[in-house]
Amino acid sequence: MKALVLSGGSGTRLRPFTYSMPKQLIPIANRPVLEHVLENIREIGVTEIGVIVGERRPEIEAVLGDGSRLGVRITYLHQEQPLGLAHTVTVAREFLGDEDFVMYLGDNMLPNGIAEVAEEFRAGRPAAQVVVHKVDDPRAFGVAEVGPDGAVQRLVEKPQQPRSDLALIGVYFFTPAIHLAVDAIEPSPRGELEITDAIQWLVTAGAPVRASEYRGYWKDTGRVDDVLDCNRELLEGLRRSVAGEVDADSELIGEVLVEPGAKVVRSRIEGPAVVGAGSVVEDSHIGPHTSIGKDCVLRDTHVSYSIALDGASVRGVSGIHGSLIGRSAAVTSVHSALRHHRLVVGDHTQVEVAA
Repeated sequence: MKALVLSGGSGTRLRPFTYSMPKQLIPIANRPVLEHVLENIREIGVTEIGVIVGERRPEIEAVLGDGSRLGVRITYLHQEQPLGLAHTVTVAREFLGDEDFVMYLGDNMLPNGIAEVAEEFRAGRPAAQVVVHKVDDPRAFGVAEVGPDGAVQRLVEKPQQPRSDLALIGVYFFTPAIHLAVDAIEPSPRGELEITDAIQWLVTAGAPVRASEYRGYWKDTGRVDDVLDCNRELLEGLRRSVAGEVDADSELIGEVLVEPGAKVVRSRIEGPAVVGAGSVVEDSHIGPHTSIGKDCVLRDTHVSYSIALDGASVRGVSGIHGSLIGRSAAVTSVHSALRHHRLVVGDHTQVEVAA
C-alpha cells in the first residue's frame, strides 16, 4: 500500500499566516500538522508517500525533506492548479501504479491514528473505504448515507436537508478501482473533479464501498480556533521533560516540556505547555495549553491557551489568551500618558482588544 497526502490549497481561512507559510506547516504542539499526518501513515506500515504540492513546494520540502527523518520515503507530485481531490489521483497515477493506497488531507488531525480503519480495509478490501465522523451540522460537509452493515448507500456534498450526520473527514482508502471512477466523472459546477463523485460512481456501479466511523478526536485545522483547540488536545498527552535551563526562582507545574537550549528565568509555567528550543521565558507567567516555538522571547508577560510560532517575541503585555502569534512577530507594550493602542495589522487579520 502507498499513501497520497494532499498539501495544496491556499488556506484562506488561516490568513494572514498562510500568506507566508502553507497551512499544513502550522505547528500543533510545536510540530507541523504534516508531520503528525505522516506519523499516522507510517504507523499503519505505509512508507511510500506521494505528497501533492502546488506553488508552496519549496517550503514544504524544506521541512519534510525526503522523509527519512520521519521514517518514510517522500515523492513530491506537482499539481499545477487546485482542480479537485479526484484530480490529485490523476496527478499521482504513475506514482500509485496498481497498488492500494490511502489518501489523506494534509490539514487533518486525527491524534488517535487510523490503524483500526486500515485493518478493516485490508481485511475486506472494498473498492473504497471512507472515514466518517458524526458532526452537529452536516450541511457543511460531504455526507455519507450508510446502511446498518456499514455499506455506503449514497454520498451527498453539503446537503441542505441531510439524511445522515456522518461527515467525510478527509481520509480515504482505495483499491485501483478508483482510477476507473476518476476517469469516468466530469468536473462539478465549480470546475473540480470531486472525490465524492468518484466514490459515488463506484457505489452506482455496484462496487463495494464501506464507511468506518472514527470516534476519536478530529479537527480540520483550517481556522485559528480549530488550531488552538487541536493544540490543547495534543498537549493533554504531553509528558514532563526539562532539557533546557530552569533557574531556582522559577516554578514548573504539571506536564511542562522545556526543550534543549531554552531558558526559564523567574517565571511560572503551568502545564501542559511546551517551550521550544532556544526560547527565553523571563519574568513571565505561562498558562496551560500554550506552545512556544523555537527562538522566541517572552519577557514580563502572561500568555495562556496560545501558540507562539518560531522567533516570536512578547514583551510587557499581560492577558494574552486564545492567540496565534506568527513567526518573528513582535507584541510589545508602549508606555504613554494616553491610553491608546498602536497596531500594525496585515490583510485579513483579526484583532480583539479588551474594551
